[in-house]
Amino acid sequence: MATDDASRYRANLQGEVDGASLYRTLAATERDPHLADIYRRLASVEEAHAEFWRGQLRRLGAKVPGLRPDLRTRALGWLARRFGPGFVLPTLQALERGDSAQYDDQPEAVAGGLPAAERSHARIVQAVAAAEPSGLEGSSIARLEGRHRALGGNALRAAVLGANDGLVSNLSLVMGMAGAAAGGGTVLLTGLAGLVAGACSMAMGEWISVNSSRELAQKQIATESAELAASPEEEQEELALIYQAKGIPAEQAHALAERLMKSRSGALDTLVREELGIDPAELGGSAWTAAGWSFVLFGAGALIPVAPFFVLAERAAIVASVALSGLALLGIGAGTSLFTGRALAFSGLRQLGVGLAAAAVTYGVGALVGVTLGG
Repeated sequence: MATDDASRYRANLQGEVDGASLYRTLAATERDPHLADIYRRLASVEEAHAEFWRGQLRRLGAKVPGLRPDLRTRALGWLARRFGPGFVLPTLQALERGDSAQYDDQPEAVAGGLPAAERSHARIVQAVAAAEPSGLEGSSIARLEGRHRALGGNALRAAVLGANDGLVSNLSLVMGMAGAAAGGGTVLLTGLAGLVAGACSMAMGEWISVNSSRELAQKQIATESAELAASPEEEQEELALIYQAKGIPAEQAHALAERLMKSRSGALDTLVREELGIDPAELGGSAWTAAGWSFVLFGAGALIPVAPFFVLAERAAIVASVALSGLALLGIGAGTSLFTGRALAFSGLRQLGVGLAAAAVTYGVGALVGVTLGG
């Protein structure tokens, strides 16, 4: 029993060390002094929790390990330093939400008040993420890959999944042609055609998606502007209700709405942001930038299974293509673990299995079709 407790305490300690390290990194890279102070306070709480679990280990007479942040935390820290805290906030929010109940069934943690602190962390991060624009600061990369936006608007997700689309689809295409006993030159030409066609399709789809989103936002803003001009009293009341919903007392909310209505542009900006959830300065970002990133990410993934056919003979190129793609699938799987919270090994092996299964299916279909047509 003591051994089980010691293992649990060490796992809890690792989690707190990871959290403290990541919050310290966010504090060091955050430009807003208020947010930086919030991150520092969160780091201090995590460090106190880490000391709590060290104390539990000492109580058992177990060895207290000198832990360093795990690979996921170091990767998120690097991304935060490179692209800014907003890039990793959606991932951090998901991780905090998943960890908010981790101590509920641990009596030592309950006695130490840790569950309430963890839930408080999740709420604070959720509030910060809601106030911050998601993704890469000063760029439209967070809006690339429109069909992945429903997963949280996270640029990290979009980048990983965009490259995965190119890799798996072109690996399947290449293996299908290899299964049909096509020559190396034919496989290479097919793979390059699949790369260009897929990347163009993804870019065009993203351009249409973002443009459609922008046009819808513009229409909604125009409608809101017309309503503001036609019924200013109703819109003022709406502003007051919005502020009351945020916790401002009714009298102050009405006074604030009245002052804001003196500037029609200010009132419209507030209504659009608060009621419609639209940033009028962004409108979903640049369609061309999103399309460009979509093209690049898909193309980068799609190039991997094709590359060996530039330099190797047919059978050696097939083996190298599968091996290189397998390594890339493992890396992509590890990348998904950054925002799913699953173990690196599990995520990598799962991605490898799915990708190779797709390639095996298309190889088999290619072989069957090749035999039939060659028949």
